[in-house]
This record gives sequence, C-alpha cells and structure tokens, in this order.
Amino acid sequence: MTKYHVSADIGGTFTDIVIEPSDGPVFVNKVPTTRENPALGVINGIKDVVPDLADVEYFVHGTTVGLNAFLERRGERVLLVATAGAGDSYVIARGNRNALYDLRYSKPAQLVPRRDVHEVRGRLAWDGSEIEPLNEADFQPIIDKVKAEGINAVAVCLLHSYAYPAHEVRAREILKAALPGVSISLSHDVAREWREYERASSAVMNAYVAPVVERYLLSLQEQLRERGMQAGVHIMQSSGGVTTADTAREKPVFTLLSGPVGGTIAGASLAKRASRPNLLCVDMGGTSFDLSLVVDGEASTTLETELEGLPLLMSIVDIQTIGTGGGSVAWLDNDAVRVGPRSAGSVPGPACYGNGGTEPTVTDANLYLGRLGAKSLLSGEMSLDTAAAATAIESLAQRASMEPVVFAEGILAISNAAMADAMRTITVSEGVDPRDFTLVAFGGAGPMAAVFLAEELDIREVLIPRFPGTFSAWGMLQTDLRHDLTLSFFRPSTGVSAEELEGLFAELATEGREAVMEDGISGDRVSFLRSADMRYSGQEYTINIALPLELDIDALSTRFHETHKQRHGHSSPGAPIEFVNLRLAAIGAIGKYDEHPHKVTGDGSDAVTGQREAVFRGTTLGTQVLRRDRLPVGYQAFGPAIIEEQSATTVLPDGWQLRVDGESNLILTRGTAA
Repeated sequence: MTKYHVSADIGGTFTDIVIEPSDGPVFVNKVPTTRENPALGVINGIKDVVPDLADVEYFVHGTTVGLNAFLERRGERVLLVATAGAGDSYVIARGNRNALYDLRYSKPAQLVPRRDVHEVRGRLAWDGSEIEPLNEADFQPIIDKVKAEGINAVAVCLLHSYAYPAHEVRAREILKAALPGVSISLSHDVAREWREYERASSAVMNAYVAPVVERYLLSLQEQLRERGMQAGVHIMQSSGGVTTADTAREKPVFTLLSGPVGGTIAGASLAKRASRPNLLCVDMGGTSFDLSLVVDGEASTTLETELEGLPLLMSIVDIQTIGTGGGSVAWLDNDAVRVGPRSAGSVPGPACYGNGGTEPTVTDANLYLGRLGAKSLLSGEMSLDTAAAATAIESLAQRASMEPVVFAEGILAISNAAMADAMRTITVSEGVDPRDFTLVAFGGAGPMAAVFLAEELDIREVLIPRFPGTFSAWGMLQTDLRHDLTLSFFRPSTGVSAEELEGLFAELATEGREAVMEDGISGDRVSFLRSADMRYSGQEYTINIALPLELDIDALSTRFHETHKQRHGHSSPGAPIEFVNLRLAAIGAIGKYDEHPHKVTGDGSDAVTGQREAVFRGTTLGTQVLRRDRLPVGYQAFGPAIIEEQSATTVLPDGWQLRVDGESNLILTRGTAA
C-alpha cells in the first residue's frame, strides 16, 4: 500500500503542498491560502492528491502564525517576572542606537510595559550559591493580577538562571499550580545563555506568541485527526531542523521563521546534488522576498537575531526578508512611483485574480507585459483577467503621466531594485562577492525576476530547481528532527583540556539523545553537531567555531584566529582566547523514502506550446512559450522564452540561454544563439 510523506508551507497568498509517495515521483500542489482557517487550505491541498489522510505516514508543516502575530502585534499580553532590583533591565534594554544619525530615531517598543514587570525577592549568585531564598509570597500579587486582568501569558527571567535555573523552575511550579491554562515561559528553557536582557527578550517573545501558536496547532491537529490523519504533526524550526507540535507549542519562538527556512534547507540539499557549493537563495512569493546563503554546502546560520529591534537568542538560519512579492501593490507617493511593502494577498489579490482587487501589482505588470500568460497559474486551473490588469496598470499610469508599458516595466524595475539591495546586504556588505555564487530562485514569483536580479549583481549563473513554487515545502522533507542545547562555559582556552571538553559534551549528548528519543526517534538514529562560542579576552561578542570529532585545543585556537580574520579582516595570534558557550545540536534522522525522480521522455520537440509577444527593456519581442514538464535532460533554448509549469513561470529574456541539467534543474546563463 502506498504511503506518503507530506509537507505544507502556508504563505500569505498561496499554500504549497509537496507529497512524496513511498513508491513513485513527487507530487506538488499549490492552493490559495484560506486566511480565516489556514488549516483548511492545507487539508484541501493534501486531499487533492491523497484522498485518505490515514495513508499519510509523516507530516511536516512550516508556519508563520507566530511571526505574523508578532509583526502585527496580535500576540497576548505578557506579565514579566524579574529578580528584585532588576525589573528595569528589560525596559532599559542595551541603550543601543542603531541609526546613529537619524534625528527621528525612536527606540523599538518593548512587548511588556514597565507596569507589567513584577519583581520577586530571591537571588542566586553567579556560581549558583543562594544569596537569598526565593520569596514565594511575592508571587501572590502576580497571581491576583493575572486572574483579575485576564492575562494569558507569563515570562520569567531571573538572574543567573541560564546556569542555575532552580529559582525559575520553582517559579513555574508556583504559577502553574495557581494559574491553570496560563502559558508560562522560562528564560532558561528558551535561551540558556548569558546576557540577561537578551534572554528576557527571548522569553517574553516566546510568551507573547505562545497562546496564538498553541491555539493554531491544536486546531490544525484536531482538524487533521477528524479527517483521518494518524501521523503526528511536525513543525519546521528556524534552526533548519523539525520538532514535534508538542514542543512547538511550548517553545513557539523557535518556529518564527519556519516557512522561509525550508527554502534554505532545500538549497543546501540542492548544493550537494547540483555540485554547486555556494548558492544565493532567493524566495519571492506573493507577499515577501526572503534571501539566504548556502556556503560550502551548508546553510549560513547565526546564533542571535533581531525582529523589529528586539533580540532573540537561538540558533537560526540567517534569512533576510523584505516586503516585496508578486502581490506587492504599486502606488503613487506624490508623483513618485512606489511598490510595496503592502501586498494585495490572495483576497482580493492582484487585479488580474478577479477577486475584487483594483490596484496594480507586480503580478499585474508581468501579465500586462506578456511575461505571464492568462493560463499560466496552477497549470491553467486559475485564469487571470488580462482586462482587469490592463485597467489597473493604465489608470495609475495615467495618473503618473507615463506610458502604460513604461509604467509596467517601471513597477518591475522598482521591485527588482529593492530585492537587489537586499541581496547586496547579505553579500557585498558582509564581504561576500555575489559573483562567486549561483543564484537559486524559487517561490511562485522568483523565477520571473531571477535573471533580472542576476543582472543587477552581475551574477553569471541562475538555477531554477524542480517545482520552484513549492521549493520551500520540499526542503522541509529534506531535514531531520533537531534539539539545540547550550552550556555556559566561561574559561580561558589555556586552562581547558580536550578531555574536559569531551566530558562536558558527553553530558550534553546524553541530554540531547534523551530529548530526541522522547520525540519518537530511536537512539541509534541520533547524531550530534558540536561547536563552541569563543572570543578574545575582553571582547563582548563571540564567534561560533565548529568542533571536529577529535578535539585539539591548539588547533581550535588556530581555527578561531583564522575565522576572526576572515569575518572581521584582522586577527591577533598570540592574544588570549576564552570559551563562552558550548553548543550541541542533537539530530534525529527521520526515515526518508528512496527518491523516484520524474523522467521526461522524448527529445523536447513538443516542448514549445506557442508564442506570444512580451516586452523586454522597452521592446516587444516574439517570445516562445515552453512547457517545463516536456524538457528532457540536455535540452537547450535561447531567449526570449517563457517556461511555464504548475507552480511557477520562468522568464528568459533575450541575451540569455537555458540548459536542463542531469537533475532536471534549469540552468540559465548569459549567451545568445550562434
């Protein structure tokens, strides 16, 4: 009997479904996102291919429910419990001024106002010794306030709890007993690291989104069970691994970027398959544009990030996001043309969707210029209204006193410029030459813009993977279950032996193995990734250094010097180095099906399905239209051409050529027909 592995990625406009049968090639589906009940779109997308959900053996889901709740400030009111005398530290923050010369700069608003920060007496010293016992009577006013004011989330951040959590653990016991149903977030559970403000910020953000995420996941699980799915629900984490829905409900902050991360993980898998270790991954959907790097075959990660100026301590794939997508609305700011960040979404959507939208969008501009066909979306299942797109473009062009074709190309140029600037931020600004990378474009709108973005950064090669419109969802099926553990370890490198480190990592490995096994993975399928946060003595921030299987302190110090020079342009060999944190990622291998690739038979002579006029650089050109599912390995074509498939449309302008590689990827390079 055929079984299935299924992934679902809910976007602002479309929900992407990838279905991998146990005995056949992958199926993909793309359905409009059902905003009022996102689970319904997921279920409908699966049932189009898998009528009986009992046949689903494994299900993984990427969601931005928590992220959207944060960005739109729709989370729950949070009460923060702090150590007596330290209640102001969260509100004061670091005092950083990120825009030094901006006269209008204002400090990011905290999620918890000072009136909702409550102090409790009791304190542990830096070495774990108890200076003052936890005063349990101090919790009664907190309990009374939570009950009286209907607060649904409490965050607890006590001094030195990253190393000695006893007081935080007792605080949870007290609050849980008195406040059933209220979400309790402990700082050491969310971010077991030094730096009190950042740890408090992480705990608060977890508490802020926890009730929203919990309600969503419980609803999703219930609806799936009602329709016969017996497989557990797994959630993509921002770290690039997956976790169970139960863990995600407890620590939803780890899932904030779960949707976009799938694309980066897919890129890392693609890097190995396509023998291209350095990839610049760009994901353009209907609402946003996400970009990330794969360097030497591995996703670029960071151990700290910020969301709207608020810090988060956690292992996270390094992703940059801007509000530009296929649904980005073009508008006039006085006489200047702007594009985004506001999106038309799926309802009403771009004017061409025929759902009541009247404002021109990036999608409308592509349709107006002939780069997108009226029957291009979802293999013709979704028709586009060319007349509505023309009305939207021409009416705003008239207001801007511009020719409609020039105006439409201007919309795309503005959108592309914004995306190119974001690409420079993660490459050129970080000392990375984008010309050394292959541009991998995916998302529903990514392949339409890919070549034009490559031209902006002088990138010589573009790769369009199979099923680009659902590439992020496919990436979720390529990863494994993951638990990240941290141990604070403030020691100079000269006073540490390899044996001592091995012992500490062994303790972390035991904890990690137990966590993975609790999630249903057998112990023989657990592996570990080890690293250490290191710095020069006296520095504030650290560099994470991956550790080899056999530890050598001298070799580790040499690697630190080399990495410091690579990232910062200088190093200080001979200067004292110190450890700050030891990190271990416990990886639980999820059994994957053997791949059954799609095979295109024939010589591609039937690939050209027609021709239409399309505008490129102000010139209208006759443009051949090709069906991607008819392009065999080795097929070549020259622009101008448009390649259509179920989940996306690839635009190949004049001056570029196409080749299908052995993995059925489209390789686009500069070149013209002989």
